[in-house]
This record gives sequence, structure tokens and C-alpha cells, in this order.
Amino acid sequence: MKRIFQYFAIALLSILLLTATFTGGFLVGHFTDLPALDKLPFLNLPYLMPLTTPQGAANATPDALKTLFEPFWETWDLVHKQYVDQPVDDIALMRGAISGMLAALGDEHTSYMDPSQFKEVNSTLSGEYEGIGAYVDTTGDYLKVISPISQSPAEKAGILAGDLIIAINGTSMKGVNPELARQKVLGPEGSTVTLTIQRVAVEQPFDVQIVRAKINIASVESKMMADNLAYVKLNTFGETTTSELISQLKGLLVKKPKGLILDLRNNDGGYLQTAVEVASQFVKEGVIVSEKYGDGRATDKSNAIPGGYATDIPMVVLVNEGTASASEIVSGAIQDYARGKLVGVTTYGKGSVQIFTPLNNNAGAVRITIAKWLTPKDRTIHKIGLTPDVVVEMTKEDYAAGRDPQLDAAVKTLLDLLK
Repeated sequence: MKRIFQYFAIALLSILLLTATFTGGFLVGHFTDLPALDKLPFLNLPYLMPLTTPQGAANATPDALKTLFEPFWETWDLVHKQYVDQPVDDIALMRGAISGMLAALGDEHTSYMDPSQFKEVNSTLSGEYEGIGAYVDTTGDYLKVISPISQSPAEKAGILAGDLIIAINGTSMKGVNPELARQKVLGPEGSTVTLTIQRVAVEQPFDVQIVRAKINIASVESKMMADNLAYVKLNTFGETTTSELISQLKGLLVKKPKGLILDLRNNDGGYLQTAVEVASQFVKEGVIVSEKYGDGRATDKSNAIPGGYATDIPMVVLVNEGTASASEIVSGAIQDYARGKLVGVTTYGKGSVQIFTPLNNNAGAVRITIAKWLTPKDRTIHKIGLTPDVVVEMTKEDYAAGRDPQLDAAVKTLLDLLK
């Protein structure tokens, strides 16, 4: 009976591998609660391929698969027979096996998401979820803040980009998977969480108490500034960002501003297609981003979409260490075409493209790096970032005093360009 189960499981695993490799969006068209096909995070439609015979384990014969996975099933049996706390959670073991398989690739951006995590990713990009309001990096030893969301409890409590969360509610996170730490930070609106923060240039860790809230992420904020300058801040690259941006650009441009500041600080990205659409509002023509695959396929190029509303107005772009991924695509295109100057500090440096593939039976999803992306001048920024044309730091004293020397420098840079 055990052997029959193992053969069945091996066959199921083969199907799973085939599904994860080739559907890359096909399943999305069959689930109405997921984003549209061309709106998957970091997915470009040219990636979809005809079904062909895969290489590797999924192409092996059943006998070869049986041999390949024999140590796995041996371990499975030993856990069920010998582990002290019985019965074990088979679903947790399955999810752990998938997580371990993807972790073995050595790519911090390729990972497994359980159903709740996948739902959270989609809800965040749709603009609403409950928590403290911060984008985080789960690839290091501790949970690291990439950026607090504008007007969120995290920002109001003084959480900064680069902060490490080393304890939660008094419990040390040393040795704890940062993804598990992230889940501990989340919680219902109105509840309180105490984070112990380790901050660069601050000698001793310190506690920050934050009341969780429902986070409504406005994709785009805008206003008119002194000297007749327009200011636009993008917080994410989500489902409604392009339409919100166009609407706000129209409202600003009727006031005939002399120049425009685009603020991409602490924006950790989102959908690839949205990045192309946003960049097209400022770049009239040419390649916005290229995707270079590892299997020898030709590089895909995404060109500017005609009809942008702000392709001629003088502009500068604000960037910092929290400017990542889709934000770097937009910033890189603007810098390469000399469309505007970048002001701030070196960006995060995420130059890879991921595809999110939901698994059958609401079993979560896998996020797999499928390509590296390049700027219009074929620059790779992965783990390097974009270097601003005008470098301006923000100190902790600036944050504490409510000063913004980077914005001040952006205004000066733009006024100098207008002269």
C-alpha cells in the first residue's frame, strides 16, 4: 500500500513540476480572484511558451523519478515512524519540501508562498491590507525594512529603511526564519506589536510600539509646490497606479507647472507592465526595459507606449535605498535617456524578473526568477543599484526633525535645469 502511495505521489509531483514550469499564467485565467494575466507581478506576456518536453527531473521516466526521490520517501517514512511528536503535519512537510527545493537554487527572490502569503501579496498590490505598513526584505538573517509606507503606523512610529527587526513582543528573532517573523508583525487592525529595532549608526537596539491598522495604499499622491513646480509621489506599482497617475498628471498639467519632481523613494515596485506604463508617461519613445533569459531565448524588449502626458516637461526623480525593482526600471529609463536627473542615494538593486504561479487546489504559489532585466543602455543593476546624478543623504537627525534635504536638492536641481 505504501509503495502504491509513493508511485502516486511521484506521478503527482511530476504533474506539479510540469504545471509550475509551463502554465506561468494559464492557471490565472481560470481563477477569477487572481490578477489578470498581463498584471501578474513581474510577468511579461512574451514569457508564455508552448508546451514542450522539459529538461531535468520532470522529463525523467517513472523509474528514474522513483530512484531520484527514494531518499525523500525514506526520510518521509523515518519522520512518520521516529519523530517524537506524532502525528506530524503532512501539509507542513509538503510546504517545507517545496520551500527547500526552491531555496536550493540559491536565489533569494525564488520562493514558495503558502495560501495566506499569496493572498497577502495580491491584497498588498491591490491597495489594502492590515498590519504596520512597511515593505520588508525576508532574505537575510533578520527581517529588514525596505521602506515604510507613507502615512502608515510604521512611518509615524519612526521606522526607517534599513531597520532590522531583531525581536517581536520581547521574543528574540535570532535564528527565526524572517518570513515567520514577518507573519508575527502582521495582525488585525487595532492590535499592538512591539518591535525591537537595530538601526545602523545607533549603538543600542531600542523598542518601538506600533498599533496595527488597515493599510490603504494610495498608489499616487500629488501637489503643486512653490516656484510653480509639480510634485508626484508613487508608493507602489499596483493594479490602479497607471490610471491614478494619468488622472493626477492631467490635474497638475492644467496648472502649467514649469517642472516636475517624481518621488520614487521607498517604492519597492510591483507589476512589470505597470512600470512600463508609468515610464511611458515621461519617456516619449524607445526601449523602457529589456529582459534577458537564462535559456538562450532572445531578449524581450518593452518599448514606450505612445501618448504619455508628461514627456516634455523638465523633471527630476527622487530615489533612495528603498527604491527597488519596478521603481528602478522607471528611474533607469529616465536616467539613460537623460530625460531627467536622479537625486538621492543609490537604489536597492533588484534587477531580476519574477513570475508568480498559483498552484492547484489553493495550495499557494511559487515565485520563480525567470530573467534579469536591463536598462535601455543595457545596464544591469542587480545588487548594484542606480547611482544618482546628485547624491544627497538623509540622516536620522533629518528624519527626527522632519527635514527633507533630498527634496530640497531636487527642487534646486530642477530650478537649475530650468535656468
